[in-house]
Amino acid sequence: MRDGVEPQSIQWMVFLTEAERKFEKAGFNSPDIEARRIVESASGYEGSQFHQGLQELATVNAVNHFENMVRRRLDEEPLQYVCGSWGFRTLDLMVDKRVLIPRPETEIVAGIAIKELERSETRDEKLVADLGTGSGAIGLSIAAETRNSEIFLTDISSEALQVARANLIGLGTLRNRVSIRQGSWFDALLGEHRGKFSLIVSNPPYISSAEIAELPPDVRDWEPERALVSGEKGTESLEIIIDEAGKWLCSKGSLVLEMAPHQTSEIANKMRQNGYTDVQIFPDLTGRQRGVRGIWNS
Repeated sequence: MRDGVEPQSIQWMVFLTEAERKFEKAGFNSPDIEARRIVESASGYEGSQFHQGLQELATVNAVNHFENMVRRRLDEEPLQYVCGSWGFRTLDLMVDKRVLIPRPETEIVAGIAIKELERSETRDEKLVADLGTGSGAIGLSIAAETRNSEIFLTDISSEALQVARANLIGLGTLRNRVSIRQGSWFDALLGEHRGKFSLIVSNPPYISSAEIAELPPDVRDWEPERALVSGEKGTESLEIIIDEAGKWLCSKGSLVLEMAPHQTSEIANKMRQNGYTDVQIFPDLTGRQRGVRGIWNS
């Protein structure tokens, strides 16, 4: 109750203004956008319905949900976790602290992977592995946007795979083409599939143990460290994938990897040294070098 007024008699517009004011006072960069996302989540009025929904009266349960989300955000919990879901390409993914937050940079990686599948000349069903899948963002996008592919989502974290399974349900009948397996990198795959993958894609941990302290608090304090930090160099996971992927890719199969901009030249050279051809560094939406792709020649 606000000053003797029941929530049912208050329009969502009032709560939007309240959230924006609190976030502005807290020094958030985009208080208006964050306030809108929280009101959308609490009210259920999203997209084209949002502005009309602002005139509707809030229920007690919805206001309690709104106030809890505002409190969590003011405690610096990432907005994506507060809302519980986030858009990624064509998907609306469940996300929480068990997985990394899907980012626009990784949307580019998924797009590169999809183009690699479209480039493939084979008409047979194409095997795809999304290693270290987390929420399933890359692999599930491939399932949603391509045809004639069988996709394996792998992760060493059982908690992350719980999130991936929840997101898999949202694919409807397309989920029949997706399998989820737990294990460290290639240990999760079936031996019978060695040498048969048309595409292996990964957004692995690529932060060094020394760099973790330099990350923003909403990343360092909230996102799973295991999914962020690779080791002392930061390239350990990338190197493992490059060293092992050739055993699993078919001839002319593609390897697509996300990494930090300063790692791309080193990783591109390693791929060339390991027998990959047509190795290319690709940028993200800001123009920064974001990943490397290469073609396997067995």
